[in-house]
Amino acid sequence: MATTVTIKGQVAIPKAVRELLGIKPGSKVDFRRTGSGIVEIRRADSKPVRSRFQNLRGHAGEGLSTDDIMALTRGDA
Repeated sequence: MATTVTIKGQVAIPKAVRELLGIKPGSKVDFRRTGSGIVEIRRADSKPVRSRFQNLRGHAGEGLSTDDIMALTRGDA
């Protein structure tokens, strides 16, 4: 992904990269140079990035046992 540097030295971070890193307006980012000379961009606030699957993770709540849920999914109930 390529982007253009403005006269002030600013660049727009591509949307796919912002989404991957969880960068939103007001987020802090850090640029680091690796030993091999590659420059990495990271979130500077140490919040872990949650995947879309982690956002869906949870539990069904109280009331049903694992056996009850399994019976429902099998159509045994």
